[in-house]
Amino acid sequence: MIRFADPLFLLFLLLVPLYLFVELRFARRRRPAVLFPAVDAALEAARRGFPWKRFLKLFVRSAVLTLVVLAVARPQAGSGSESVITEGIDIMLVIDVSASMRAEDFRPKNRLGVAKEVVADFIAGRTSDRIGMVVFAAQGFTQCPLTLDYSVLLGLLDSVEMGMIDERSTAVGTAIATATNRLRESDAESRVVILLTDGRSNAGEIDPLTAGQAAKAVGVRIYTIGAGTPEGGRVPIDDPVWGRRYANVKTDLDEEMLREIADITGGRYYRAKTEGMLADVYRKIGELETTRIEVKHFTTYTELAPRFIILALLALVLELLVSALFVRGLP
Repeated sequence: MIRFADPLFLLFLLLVPLYLFVELRFARRRRPAVLFPAVDAALEAARRGFPWKRFLKLFVRSAVLTLVVLAVARPQAGSGSESVITEGIDIMLVIDVSASMRAEDFRPKNRLGVAKEVVADFIAGRTSDRIGMVVFAAQGFTQCPLTLDYSVLLGLLDSVEMGMIDERSTAVGTAIATATNRLRESDAESRVVILLTDGRSNAGEIDPLTAGQAAKAVGVRIYTIGAGTPEGGRVPIDDPVWGRRYANVKTDLDEEMLREIADITGGRYYRAKTEGMLADVYRKIGELETTRIEVKHFTTYTELAPRFIILALLALVLELLVSALFVRGLP
């Protein structure tokens, strides 16, 4: 991008065509008469004259005037750049991997399979947020600490499966405490826990409400999600003697507890009875927890006037050469 810092000086460019007009229209009238002592001398002068060289000299002078005017107008070349300032959010995803997550009421996959797909889409929709993950059943542990490397996070999410923890019980309080501990030292403007579970807390040494109070104390907001249909679904059981069989398990969800945890910390509670509802829940949470992005545009200008001056000087040198070598007068 090129601009002129003092564009009013460009009006002097109008003098260039005026100069050409004057030179072409009146120069011949100003030329003095020369008396030749003999016809042979006149013919010799005509043979040595090159009229088009005079036009070249005129063109060079016009170019010099044009370049000088452009230089005075201060041409500048601009290069644009931008600075992006982001205020990201630190998010801990907490996922239940207890036995009830095997229930196949989110057909054709079980609850955990659908949850992993929805959470993966949620991660892919973020840009500058640090995201970590905690999985829990009878205990809870950090599957991935806070990171901006979403590819690593998605790989660890894909490796989440049943049986990686004792799945016979559900320790919601322990899961919340583990996630809160990961966020406790964060300096992010917003710190969030998104807890997904389909069961009632029946294990762990930390009461879920106590864990919620601790999260509030350090400024962590918790969104809780209750997954599963009210009637539940069938759960596959692999028996070493009888092989695989299925048992119907009803959803035992403590919605009151999940709602209270969310209220304590300033979050929200959501109920997801289908895969579509679960995806919609994560979408809504994503809209609530938006990253502030500020973009500042900068333009740096380089002065081009010295280049035009150099070109004008070169043009003057060319004019001198033309005058010395080609445009000859009579002795």
